[in-house]
Amino acid sequence: MTQTPTTHTDAQDQARAHFTVPANHPMVTVLGSGDALLRVIEKAFPAADIHVRGNEISAVGSAHEVALIQRLFDQMMLVLRTGQPMTEDAVERSIAMLRADENGDGAEETPAEVLTQNILSSRGRTIRPKTLNQKRYVDAIDKHTIVFGIGPAGTGKTYLAMAKAVQALQSKQVNRIILTRPAVEAGERLGFLPGTLYEKIDPYLRPLYDALHDMLDPDSIPRLMAAGTIEVAPLAYMRGRTLNDAFIILDEAQNTSAEQMKMFLTRLGFDSKIVITGDITQVDLPGGTKSGLREVQKILDGVEDIHFSRLTSHDVVRHKLVGRIVDAYEQHDSRDGK
Repeated sequence: MTQTPTTHTDAQDQARAHFTVPANHPMVTVLGSGDALLRVIEKAFPAADIHVRGNEISAVGSAHEVALIQRLFDQMMLVLRTGQPMTEDAVERSIAMLRADENGDGAEETPAEVLTQNILSSRGRTIRPKTLNQKRYVDAIDKHTIVFGIGPAGTGKTYLAMAKAVQALQSKQVNRIILTRPAVEAGERLGFLPGTLYEKIDPYLRPLYDALHDMLDPDSIPRLMAAGTIEVAPLAYMRGRTLNDAFIILDEAQNTSAEQMKMFLTRLGFDSKIVITGDITQVDLPGGTKSGLREVQKILDGVEDIHFSRLTSHDVVRHKLVGRIVDAYEQHDSRDGK
């Protein structure tokens, strides 16, 4: 999208800008169905006047607001040129990233770079990061051998790690994927539960299976598991093993003890990668047991080739209300001194 030479600032410090949408881009892709995207932009910039005529968009307002609007439309066009549609959520996240950059809290990555980074394409959909922190988390997985993804529910910690694992398997960077969680509710004393091994552990590992079904042909999963290419097992079954040439994910790591965390980390073998995910505000361990995820942040801070990625309520990609719920609980806990 181009800004015409008529852009100027008048005597009342009112900046004006005109944007031209290329003829090969239908205006509906820029403005949204029923002007839904335009309404998101107008709500985000209430002090600016935005007008549309044909394929021309004009904005009038304070200099810094008009500059942000111009950057926003430029970023939207960069995304649209890749063939990826803009959504209301993507527009809102782009505005948040641009405002953070304006306040000096931004980074080298632009909204278009974040929103168009493809991790995995499967079953007619593409998995991508949706926030700056998610992109940094995904990039860290590429760069480091061990990565911790720490943050509240809905921030994509496990889902993005699973997508990177499937990508690594498909590109033959690893020979197998190992997915594990602590079965805290059963105290990991699975022998006392009724049924076969898989019937015993299924309730604790079901979220990992669900993510796999999003990323792989469901018919191929039993075959891959039978061949040992994909293994889903409770954390207790990792003891005594050395895991070579594997992409290993430990989920719900806040529910590991310090001893379990050390045991798991020392399973690392050659040509392997580990991603550990968890939410330190959701510890379900029995009273008096320290969370291994909380402890490990102090123990391994600064160790080379180990990275801690921290996600926040701003990275929640579920329903908008989830982010507000996370914030409300954090405020409640801080008031109570927890």
